[in-house]
Amino acid sequence: MFNTNKKTAKLYAEIIQQLYYRGQLSCSELSLLTDKSIPLVIKAVNHLTEAGFVVEQGYAPSSGGRRPLIYSVKHDRLYIVTVAMDQLSTRIGIIDLLNNYVSPVELSSLRLKDNPEALSSLTGLIANHIERSGLDKEKIIGIGIGMPGFVNVNDGINYTYLDAGDKSLTQYIEDIIGLPVYIDNDSSLIALSELKFGVAKSIKDVMVINIGWGIGLGMIINGKIFRGENGFAGEFSHIPITEDGALSTCGKQGCLETEASLLAVAKKAIEGIKHGQVS
Repeated sequence: MFNTNKKTAKLYAEIIQQLYYRGQLSCSELSLLTDKSIPLVIKAVNHLTEAGFVVEQGYAPSSGGRRPLIYSVKHDRLYIVTVAMDQLSTRIGIIDLLNNYVSPVELSSLRLKDNPEALSSLTGLIANHIERSGLDKEKIIGIGIGMPGFVNVNDGINYTYLDAGDKSLTQYIEDIIGLPVYIDNDSSLIALSELKFGVAKSIKDVMVINIGWGIGLGMIINGKIFRGENGFAGEFSHIPITEDGALSTCGKQGCLETEASLLAVAKKAIEGIKHGQVS
C-alpha cells in the first residue's frame, strides 16, 4: 500500500489506524499515541495528505495557545471487507474508514459443523462479493473475519471449524483472493468493537456475553482484549454444567453451549415436536 521502507510504512499505518479509531487528531496527539517525535509525525502526515490518505479538518478549539491543525482519514480512500460468521450463516459487507457500508450486506446460509466444503464456500462468497462491489482491489486493506470456535489469532487457525489442511485458514483464503486476511473469535471481536467504538471506550474492565446459535464471552482487562496464555480465554460456553449432557465440539459432555444456546433450544424443540409435543 505504501511504496517505502518497512519502518516508514509502519508509521503510516499506525497514523491511519489511530485516526480510524479516534476520528480527528493533531500531530502532537499522534506523536503521543505513536511514540514518535513530532517532526517525524508531521513529515508522515504531510506525505499521507499529499497521497490522499489523510485530510485536514481545520483547527482544533483554542486552549489558550496556538490552535493546532487536526486531521482525519479520507474515508473513501481505503476499504475493509467485513465477514461475520455464526454456525449457520455468514454476512459479508465492505465498509469505508468511517464504518459506512459501501456495498449491500449479503447474508448467505453456510453451515460450519460437519461441512468439509465450508471453507471453499466461504472463500467463494467473499471473492464474489468483492467482484460485485466494483471496487478497485488495490484500495481494499484486507479481509476481517469473525467466527465461532477456538481461534488462534497469531497462526490464523480455527481448531473447531474450517479445516484448511496443511495451510492456515488465513493463508488458504489469501492465496485465492489475493488480500490480507485476519481472523478472530466472534465474541472477542464484539468486545473489541465495544472497546474501540462503543460503550467500553472509557472502561478498563468489561465482559461481553454473546448469545446466539452458540454462547461466547469476550473480555477486556485493563483496557485490552484478554486472550489468556493459550489464546482461548473466555470460552465459557464449554464449562460443563451436567455430567450426562450432549457431546460438545470441544469433546466434553454437558457444556453450557450444548444446553443453553439457540442450537440446543432448536434441537430440543425439534425432538419435542417429533414426540408429539405441541409447539
